[in-house]
Amino acid sequence: MPKSKTIWLGSLASVAAIAIASAPAAAQQPKNPNIVVILADNLGYGELGVYGGGILRGAPTPRIDALAGEGTRLLNFNVEAQCTPSRSALLTGRFAIRSGTYEVPIGGIPDGLTQWEITTAELLSGQGYATGMWGKWHLGSAEDRMPTNQGFDEWYGIPRTYDEAMWPSLDETRSMWPSVGNRQGWNAKVVHPQHIYEARKGDKPRQVAVLDVDHRRTMDAEITSRAVEFIKRNASSGKPFYAYVPFAHVHMPTLPNLEFAGRTGNGDWADCLAEMDYRTGQILDAIKQAGIENDTLVIFTSDNGPEATNPWEGDNGPWRGTYFTAMEGSLRAPFIIRWPGKVPAGRISNEIVHIVDLFTTLARIGGAEVPTDRAIDGVDQLDFFLGKQEASNREGFPAYVADRLSAVKWRNWKVHLIWQETMYATPQKLPLPRVINLLTDRKEERDVAAQNSWVADPAVRIIGELEASFKKYPPIKLGTPDPYTPP
Repeated sequence: MPKSKTIWLGSLASVAAIAIASAPAAAQQPKNPNIVVILADNLGYGELGVYGGGILRGAPTPRIDALAGEGTRLLNFNVEAQCTPSRSALLTGRFAIRSGTYEVPIGGIPDGLTQWEITTAELLSGQGYATGMWGKWHLGSAEDRMPTNQGFDEWYGIPRTYDEAMWPSLDETRSMWPSVGNRQGWNAKVVHPQHIYEARKGDKPRQVAVLDVDHRRTMDAEITSRAVEFIKRNASSGKPFYAYVPFAHVHMPTLPNLEFAGRTGNGDWADCLAEMDYRTGQILDAIKQAGIENDTLVIFTSDNGPEATNPWEGDNGPWRGTYFTAMEGSLRAPFIIRWPGKVPAGRISNEIVHIVDLFTTLARIGGAEVPTDRAIDGVDQLDFFLGKQEASNREGFPAYVADRLSAVKWRNWKVHLIWQETMYATPQKLPLPRVINLLTDRKEERDVAAQNSWVADPAVRIIGELEASFKKYPPIKLGTPDPYTPP
């Protein structure tokens, strides 16, 4: 572990230990809430019932819809344009351009977070939390870059991504989806199949099985059962916990558990949506049955916009674009937060929040301090979430697609610098920035720069602040190996 990281985390642990030791006996019970973060995979803005989907997408989502009614729902929650960047931003509070995780990794170079990065799990672990993760990591596939190297006590899942389930099962894959039949040449001797892993902190990760289409079907059931067991175990012990549950659904290939296959009558995708809603309900039921509902903060969101690949296309609701772009259909994701008695129930807000903000906010909730030796982009949104203020603490943010600064959002305005409507389109650098009013033009079709040139001022300010921070804290390059030492 890098020296700076050891010092920082060690100081947090010492402060926590002193606070516990000096507290009166009656106050020994954990005062910090349990935290559960459920992260859907490639779930577009328009998929859930409360976001205009549900039965219109072939399957009602009653449990997630009910969760929204019990908490606050955001209409302008923003993520990064791809899977890996969003997961990195969520766990580090840093735009992925800073950590060398700004795009889905390719083979042949070190991938994922350097060990120098500090995650939410590490901060909360230093405050006495039990930490667990079940599902896709996508932030490092080397044995020393797994979740248990980044603060999680336990993990069950895959290091990379679910489309790799198709390759060990090519004959079955081609029979189910003729459109992928031309993907020839995969050979286990050339490219090793992805494995499902199980790991505990301090132990070497253990390969459980090859990820194939059969295991893709059962992943969310396995993820949920382990998360439920973790919740029950820690509720019984009275120890606060942080449970990070990145589901497999609805990432391609959409393969429901066999007990859900055919349930909706509307195809595999709808069956997967129905299963995801059910699995979410199982986690919520475990929290309620353990008697810790009022002491548990639950977040449900997605890592990026909807799938763009046939035959698994998703729905971006009223917005335009899919993931791997800077369009609103890529950046806006569903977001629900519930904390009974604290987060207002039934509240809906169009205030801007970014996924990096969860790092800083959860750190405060868990009693941890964010690192001060690096750039942290997340802002504390706790007072906004608690309803103590109507406005978010964020007005805007830069939107990167891979390492390209493609747009800037500020309030209800968007300034496009690079234009790309779909992940398959060629990015085009615009000769002049394109200004969009998102309140009147949700499809981002009308450039109103001529009438609103003043919008350049806040956009330039956001870019200037970012560039100044790059000079103070140079971004980590993609593929940087460990050990990493900041310049």
